Amino acid sequence: MINKNFDKYANKIVNAFLKNKIISPIPSIYTKKISNAQKFRKHCESKIFKPIAGFKAAGTGIPVLKKLKEKEPFYATVYKHNVLKNKATIKINKYTMGIELEICYLIKSNFFNFDNKLTKNNIKKFISHIAPCIEVVGYRQKKRGIKSLGDLCSDFGANVKFVIGAKKKYKNNDVKNLKTNISNKKINQSVYGNTNTVYINPMNSLLFVLNKLKKDQIKLDGDFYVFTGSSVGVVPILGKGVYKGIINKIGSVTSRIS
Repeated sequence: MINKNFDKYANKIVNAFLKNKIISPIPSIYTKKISNAQKFRKHCESKIFKPIAGFKAAGTGIPVLKKLKEKEPFYATVYKHNVLKNKATIKINKYTMGIELEICYLIKSNFFNFDNKLTKNNIKKFISHIAPCIEVVGYRQKKRGIKSLGDLCSDFGANVKFVIGAKKKYKNNDVKNLKTNISNKKINQSVYGNTNTVYINPMNSLLFVLNKLKKDQIKLDGDFYVFTGSSVGVVPILGKGVYKGIINKIGSVTSRIS
């Protein structure tokens, strides 16, 4: 049975998510512990009936996990209305935390019919395409910073918008130790990163998400994206204008921040 307060705060943040509003912070009882945050997120997602684009891995930086005293990342649902084409414009607010650069995979729907144990090798047959991606992260609540992984998890994984660059057909692309960069030339901001910061590497992050989907018995009717986590951490947005992300051997992606 769902607690009335639990459901009340879930309704509040779902409404904020759907209407792009900012609300007062939800009580820490739902955010401090990742187990509680997971339950809260899943309950919130059960109230949303918009088309699903895929899923994101969050908390994939090993140093961040250690700092927050967590053992593993989490995943959250990504909805189609929050996934944009390359060069799209994203409007931010003061509770936006930053911008990320990551690799995403397009996964074939027949993955959901696979009953054997998943490995880094056998998941490759389900990958259709690979692409660079920009994610803008932020809260639907009047709060800043990250005190716990549950802060992010309870707020729909803190995903605001995703912008996907040109997709390439997957040909067993090696994503280990690739140099990355995101920059805004207008304000002379440039941050370098590496794909190895993403839960050892993006394929490891992909395997994590797909295993969680199987465990939670989630199924979709069509192909879906998996966003694997930031290769540059959460980069503060120091000014408006065009941000361009480049992942060596994978491609580039651009978004205008307004």
